Amino acid sequence: MAKETSLTESETRVQEALAAGGLRTRLRILTVSAHTAEMAAEALGVEVGQIVKSLVFKGAESGRAYLLLVSGANRVHEKRVGRHIGEPLERADADFVKTKTGFSIGGVAPVGATESVPVFIDEKLFGYSKIWAAAGNARSVFPTSADELVRLTGATKIGVT
Repeated sequence: MAKETSLTESETRVQEALAAGGLRTRLRILTVSAHTAEMAAEALGVEVGQIVKSLVFKGAESGRAYLLLVSGANRVHEKRVGRHIGEPLERADADFVKTKTGFSIGGVAPVGATESVPVFIDEKLFGYSKIWAAAGNARSVFPTSADELVRLTGATKIGVT
């Protein structure tokens, strides 16, 4: 259920980042909010595991932002992922996410952040030929693959559960 509408500044940043990376896809603007993985899956008629949750965590020691691209069906085991990254992780608040990525929670995209952020990708996303990621707003998404996200973001493949 997409509709014609103009893109927000964040969505434009995502569209430009996708084009710069050679991905010839257009953002899909939904007629309903896709603020959660479940809402996005329902709107797109796909499995919740095909939805990429772009979650920002804060390094407890460094204060650095980390972007985790996680299958919508999974929850992040923060301690395990923190050990893999090399420092304990804390949940980031909305202001931290906006400052470090330029995106609001619910619309954080894997590409187009305003600052360089290390990216890690859930190994479970590689089990799907097509996945859907947020595109800068809770109303917008784009289709891609896990391999394409690695190519676009330089993400490191990890287990998150």
